[in-house]
Amino acid sequence: MRRAGFCGGSGLGRNLIRLGRRQRRQFLRGIDVATLSPDERATIRNREVGFVFQNFNLLSRTSAIENVELPLVYGDLPQREQRRRAQEALAAVGLGGREDHHPNQLSGGQQQRVAIARALVNRPSLLLADEPTGNLDTPTSMEILDIFERLNHEHAITVVLVTHEESIARFARRVIVFRDGQIVSDDANAPGHAGRSPSIRLLRGGAQ
Repeated sequence: MRRAGFCGGSGLGRNLIRLGRRQRRQFLRGIDVATLSPDERATIRNREVGFVFQNFNLLSRTSAIENVELPLVYGDLPQREQRRRAQEALAAVGLGGREDHHPNQLSGGQQQRVAIARALVNRPSLLLADEPTGNLDTPTSMEILDIFERLNHEHAITVVLVTHEESIARFARRVIVFRDGQIVSDDANAPGHAGRSPSIRLLRGGAQ
């Protein structure tokens, strides 16, 4: 159970993907995913990995609860269980009672909460968040980071956060610096400067 942050300029996410592809063995829950077929990897992504993006990627004509239910469409859960899980996920991010709201009826922070709930609905072991606070103001960004921290501690979900915001560093105990697609340093954060979670790690990137 960890929380890692990748911080850097434009292109950091692509460089991380390239770095990952150079590794011959890639394990998730003890499974070497590099040995799986494309269909098997797709199943792993759907069941074990949740995704959160900067632009929310919600369906505008679909209610919050219907947006959250979308990843469950590819499974074999009964409709009643899909609805129960979606309600549970929305409640976990503080949006209980707003299930029927559409994206245009929600603030930016609330829309990102819906996106996080959608990422959680399959109960993943890994949450990948790409610039999740990029379109949010500072107070709302802190609320989103608090949600990630709580998910990490209370639900044992590993959170990987990609961002270019320097302020994220205050939440990290460990800083790994990327430059030109390479790891150039790996240092622990100074005592008293890290956030509340001892498990948070930050990866910072230099110029791309």
